[in-house]
Amino acid sequence: MGNIVWLASYPKSGNTWLRAFLANLVADAGAPLPLGDLPQYCEDEARPELFTALAGRPSTELSFEEICALRPRVHAGIAARSPGTRLVKTHNCAGFVGTHPLHNASVTAGAIYVVRNPLDVAVSMMHHFALDADAAIERLGDDRVATANDSLFVTQMLGSWSHHVASWADLASARILVLRYEDLIADPVAQFSRAAGLLGLGGDRGRIERAVENASFATLASLERSDGFAETSDKAARFFREGRADQWREVLTPAQAARLEARHRAQMVRFGYAVR
Repeated sequence: MGNIVWLASYPKSGNTWLRAFLANLVADAGAPLPLGDLPQYCEDEARPELFTALAGRPSTELSFEEICALRPRVHAGIAARSPGTRLVKTHNCAGFVGTHPLHNASVTAGAIYVVRNPLDVAVSMMHHFALDADAAIERLGDDRVATANDSLFVTQMLGSWSHHVASWADLASARILVLRYEDLIADPVAQFSRAAGLLGLGGDRGRIERAVENASFATLASLERSDGFAETSDKAARFFREGRADQWREVLTPAQAARLEARHRAQMVRFGYAVR
């Protein structure tokens, strides 16, 4: 078994919140960690420089096929740099592109996957990517969707929201934990304790409570206002916008919500998100 624990999600589903909690849990400092310190505790498998180093030319010049072929070696390199558990962010779905695995099983110890109501994911995408509601709904339903290959991140394979969620949730086991974003909001100490337990850090409730407080949405938003955040989109005023459930009821029309639910009903029912 390897040493990478994947921190996985479809974009705009709570991955950054999970990373902030785990970073604060590991650091166990008296004050919240600056947002700029998160990469010290949680690697990102889509960092361009990791692919550039292996390819010998800029990652932005690589094809999707070339990126997928390099990914297992990138993961092996991340694992080799740390003798202990390595937390690694990914937005890739679970599985393969052709014969290339999207996650290197030989260096994997487990995963924590955060799932969020796609109705609210659509609203968050609208703000983060400057999309209208119909465009966000179409993107969530497109099995071909992948992220851009640019100076910030190499391409990651998403697929539709339903495909992404099922690809990870169908793997759930003692080493692959699935958390609902809405449960993290309702009872953060209990739910984040499950994540801490997967890492063998679940025995100190006081430490978990401190990490939850240091990674609360209000704290993260305050840190972004004072220091900025590298992951904030150039299309959005801020990254940590509201962080609450059921925002879609104020934004989407009944017809838009129905269209999204019709496309994703099986997984929405599975996780208690079905409207009708």
